[in-house]
Amino acid sequence: MKTFMSRAALAGLLMGVSVLASAATPAPKGAEVSIVTPKDGATIPQTVVVKFAVENIALAPAGDPTENTGHHHVLIDVDELPAAGVPIPKDANHLHFGGAQTQAEITLTPGKHTLQLELGDKNHMPFDPPIVSEKITVNVK
Repeated sequence: MKTFMSRAALAGLLMGVSVLASAATPAPKGAEVSIVTPKDGATIPQTVVVKFAVENIALAPAGDPTENTGHHHVLIDVDELPAAGVPIPKDANHLHFGGAQTQAEITLTPGKHTLQLELGDKNHMPFDPPIVSEKITVNVK
């Protein structure tokens, strides 16, 4: 009986966590994000400073519970936006800037690449609807 109760409690806890994890933070009305530099079509060096801008939303570090805030993620060569209801991945194609940075130095391999920004909430979750920039293409020398 004790094992059954432990399993039931664990199942309940996991169900509650999954419901909370899938609850996306509503995007503030009119919130926008954009890449200031480099410009679409630019030829850039392998290491470049990417500058970010936001409108109608404030920046805050990851974990900060202040409403209507988020932080940047740079998506490199990503064809599909990260799935709703789960944290934005953290890998070579999804760079996290959870310190509320407004720019970042990134290094790319030579060739053609796409860059796009996505704002994440305090838990690195995409907003609903997602707050993303236009995708740009750069040529790396």
